[in-house]
Amino acid sequence: MHTEYSTTAFHAEETSRTPQPSMTESTENPVLETFQRVRLTIQKLIDQCVPYTLRRWCGFALLLTVFLCRIFVTQGWYIICYTLAIYLLNLFLQFLTPKFDPSLEQELKSSTLEEGGDDKFESDEEFRPFIRRLPEFKFWLHGTTATFISIIMSLFPVFDIPVFWPILLMYFFILFTLTMRKQIQHMMKYKYLPFDIGKAKYGH
Repeated sequence: MHTEYSTTAFHAEETSRTPQPSMTESTENPVLETFQRVRLTIQKLIDQCVPYTLRRWCGFALLLTVFLCRIFVTQGWYIICYTLAIYLLNLFLQFLTPKFDPSLEQELKSSTLEEGGDDKFESDEEFRPFIRRLPEFKFWLHGTTATFISIIMSLFPVFDIPVFWPILLMYFFILFTLTMRKQIQHMMKYKYLPFDIGKAKYGH
């Protein structure tokens, strides 16, 4: 009788020491599972639309047109429109910029030649593929996401900050002109073309 009581007490003590799942964990698990399922579904859809370049950019143009029409009709949310324009301009500049700075490569080439190293750079100039700092797909994805977020923000009056929109428009055109001029000068100085116009294409 005493042995049976001791065994029962031992099992009861072990059960009390075993960590039980808390109420918070059991409540959060379904939420996390749903979030992971939605995230994987969105990522799968994004991966599936990679080959459809023209359709993707047509969808982006349509989404951007919807946003601009809303700004024009409602006559508000100019600060969101200006922020989106600056962000898209920044993405476009990264899209036009090479991943590796040509000025650094030129300095490395000059220092190598001065030190009497082998002239291996001449053979590299025969075929130098242009590698973008921001790939085309990421450019589209970031631009589409920013435009969609801008549309959502334009639904809330709290983001409609009163500003004098002609000044913002003038600032944007000045910034666009200066940055594009600098980018074109950089392209002409280091002789690279960020597009495939006039380049030979080979089949797989």
